[in-house]
Amino acid sequence: MKNKIICLVLSILMFFGLTSCNKNEKIEVSMYLWDKSMTSELTPWLEEKFPEIDFNFVIGHNSIEYFKDLKNRNYLPDIITCRRFSLYDAVDLSDSLLDLSESDIVGSFYDSYLSYNREESGAIRWLPMCAEVDGYIANVDLFTKNNIKLPTNYQEFKEACLAFENLGIKGYINDYHEDYSCLEALQGSSIPNLMNLEGMIWRTKYEGFIQGETELNNNLWKNVFNNFSNYLNDTFVDNSSDFVEFGTMKEAFYDNEAAIMRGTASDCVVIREVTGMNAVMLPYFGETKDDSWLLTYPTCQIAVNKDIQREEKKEEAIKSVLKAIFSDEGQKRVSTSKAVLSYNKDVDIKINEVFSEVKDCINKNHLYIRLASIEMFSISKDIVQKMITKEYDSNEAYQEFNNRIAKNKIKEELPVITNQLEYYDYKLIEGGNPSQSSFLNTLRKGLSNEIAIGYSTVVTTPIFSGEYNEEQLGWLCGNKSYIRQGYLTKEEIILVLEWLINTKDNSNPIRNKNLIPVVSGMEYSIKDNKDGSYKLIDVLINGRPLEDDKLYNVMMFGDNSYITSSIYGNCQLPEFLNEKMVFDKKLTALSVLLNVLEGGKQFEKPTNYVKIK
Repeated sequence: MKNKIICLVLSILMFFGLTSCNKNEKIEVSMYLWDKSMTSELTPWLEEKFPEIDFNFVIGHNSIEYFKDLKNRNYLPDIITCRRFSLYDAVDLSDSLLDLSESDIVGSFYDSYLSYNREESGAIRWLPMCAEVDGYIANVDLFTKNNIKLPTNYQEFKEACLAFENLGIKGYINDYHEDYSCLEALQGSSIPNLMNLEGMIWRTKYEGFIQGETELNNNLWKNVFNNFSNYLNDTFVDNSSDFVEFGTMKEAFYDNEAAIMRGTASDCVVIREVTGMNAVMLPYFGETKDDSWLLTYPTCQIAVNKDIQREEKKEEAIKSVLKAIFSDEGQKRVSTSKAVLSYNKDVDIKINEVFSEVKDCINKNHLYIRLASIEMFSISKDIVQKMITKEYDSNEAYQEFNNRIAKNKIKEELPVITNQLEYYDYKLIEGGNPSQSSFLNTLRKGLSNEIAIGYSTVVTTPIFSGEYNEEQLGWLCGNKSYIRQGYLTKEEIILVLEWLINTKDNSNPIRNKNLIPVVSGMEYSIKDNKDGSYKLIDVLINGRPLEDDKLYNVMMFGDNSYITSSIYGNCQLPEFLNEKMVFDKKLTALSVLLNVLEGGKQFEKPTNYVKIK
């Protein structure tokens, strides 16, 4: 009897002990970020604001197609962010996303801005974050110096361009080399047309696949291409001076070779800070001042995986996270500049001085959200560039655009590179992250290096079992990560790892757990300081210290700006790295993977590479 009582007491204690532990367990939430800029202020703020949540922040890819692939592999994250977005592209994700139309958050938006995201059923699954503003950046001092009036409508804009051209100065310059510039210039020149009733009806049909209509509206779009043809003539566009990249355009503007450049309000802020230039934003002009508009696009769109409804506590936690992100403070932390506008009624983002000439547009809510489907980007670039080179006139451009945007297009199937048999999870466990380790082991084998060091975002997902084509392998690779190779001594390798791990002068290169470096061909130990920072303890190869008198053939893979930038790690790059670690623009992680995996070869198995003490 005594033994039974003891067993009963122990059972009760164990039950309450386990219940207590479960209550204290953190809620795991995965959030895929469209860009590393979201790790500047937003992610640290969320971790501090929600200590009960174990966030898994991943820098993914800014592509709806990327998330479609994750859906097909049954791996959608809890919270999705994407900047290059249109409802047209996101249709295939709809049944996997939470309908937010009845949530409190939706009520805080101006309804006109949500109309672009509303499905035919009334469901809203994507919410737009604060607006980046695109338009004209004008050098006010150059206008004043040459006694030319800042334009307030299209006729005055046309006259200003002519006046500057007569002085040997470009009136307006655009980086038509980029797809987004082509898309925005084409739409920007006809915003009043695209925002009238005919334009809105066409866009609703196009975005929502209503009646299967995805081709251009004849009357509407012929006017758009006629307007754009006139716009190219009025701004004196030629193939040599305007068919340039952003950096070239910006230098011309800095050097007073152009009075107006295409750009964002964020660009305008930087120009003022770097050069001291009196630069302001101007809108895309209409026939009258009242018809002028600012072209905008959300900093990102945010959606939630419907599967969170299976766990009540997780659903409540994520809705609280969304409410925080769309709050006044949250939007200020999401935006990467001081010059954004809000689509929400109750968010007070201070109007930056770069908007001094476009306050009327802002007060009237003349904020056009660009139509930015994947096909719109690619087709706009090709058609606009051919209009610049005179290969197409406005009618030919319209016809070709319409042919290529024709209904019911079938995406070309890319050939399979390999059928991966083993699954390697994307999660930091004892010994390291299996997916990152497998990836880096594969790169090291492909380049025949003794040691490989990966940092920032090495991979963006698990290594899935199943087929991979070239596009899918590209999505696996961390965005904007580069390969460097060279020979380093023991001391230099240790210095590199200290640079990637240790805090120094109140700076921390490891801003979240996914930034703990991954290595191949060696292993290391670190101390967890229990405050989000770490310290390197030792570095070993096969359990032994590195040799003092040996040069090691090392490959490094990552994005240095995560570590060096003042808004991220704020840890300065060791000078010797630039000299010894050579960067080859032709060598990419994708090219290495294609070579190594061609013909069905497999990713290398993961290995234990880190001990956290």
